[in-house]
Parts: sequence; C-alpha cells; structure tokens
Amino acid sequence: MTSQPFRSGLESAFLENREKLLNFLRARGAGDAAEDIVQEVWVKISSSRPGPVASPLSYLYRTADLLMIDRYRSRRQAEKRDRDWSDAHSGHPPAEPSAEQRVAAAQEAGMILRMLEGLGPRVATVFRRHRIDGAAQKDIARDLGVSLSTVESDLRGAYRAISEWKETRDEA
Repeated sequence: MTSQPFRSGLESAFLENREKLLNFLRARGAGDAAEDIVQEVWVKISSSRPGPVASPLSYLYRTADLLMIDRYRSRRQAEKRDRDWSDAHSGHPPAEPSAEQRVAAAQEAGMILRMLEGLGPRVATVFRRHRIDGAAQKDIARDLGVSLSTVESDLRGAYRAISEWKETRDEA
C-alpha cells in the first residue's frame, strides 16, 4: 500500500501540468496573479468531483481561463465602483454628456420604444409604465385589467427583444 492518497485523473493531470498552466496564464496576461489562479484551479478540482473527464488538460486550461476572466471582471467592476464612489463624493458634479451623446441617446431610446411598440401596444405600455414611470407590476396589472403573470410575461418579452436588439447592434 502506498502512503500517497488516491488522486483523481484530473488531480494527477494538474500536478503533471502545473507549470504549463502557469505559463498559459502568464501568456494570457495574468502576470503575478498566475500563481493564485493556479491555486484556485487546484482548490476547484480537488473540492469537486466532476466525474470522468475525457480531456483533463483541456479541462484544466478552460478552468484556468475562466477563473482568470472572473478575476479580471471582478477587478474591473471594483475599479468602476471605486471610481463611481469617488466621483459621487468628490463634490464635483458629474460631467454633462455632450450634445452628440444626448442626441444619440435620444435616438437610441426612440428606436427601442418603436421596437417595443412593434411587440404590441400593451407590451410597450407595460414596459414604459414599469421601467420609465416606476410603477409596480401589480398596479400595472390592476390598471390594465390583466393578471400579474401577463405583466411579467410582457416584461420578459420586452427585455428579450431589447437584449436581441443590443446584440445585433453590438455585432454591427
């Protein structure tokens, strides 16, 4: 009997390829955080039992990549939150958008409202009342004489349409 504890195939692949993972993360821009991310990969694979993995090395690379992306997003959100807090508490009012930005925003809002009108007048009304006027969904349902689930369904449809519109706009 060996003194070494049983290791899963994934853990063995990790131990054999630890340096490759470090190099991969450094090449992707992780810098000094590469060691920490590799440690997070180890914790993740040793604490969960994903079952048999057909390609352990690919799985490890993907896990490391996703953890690095999560760290990047978290850091970016924290920086934005700090910036927003500093701006809000600096005593300086936020910069007014330029005339072009205001016109572009108004045009975009108009396009969205027209797109929502195309989904039906009730959907557009529900969206406008809830998101723009701030009315509660139950109040909208009562005023329109529909059920709360109908209002929720209309909002889901509006949100889906806006999301699809944004995706097509971002692709262009």
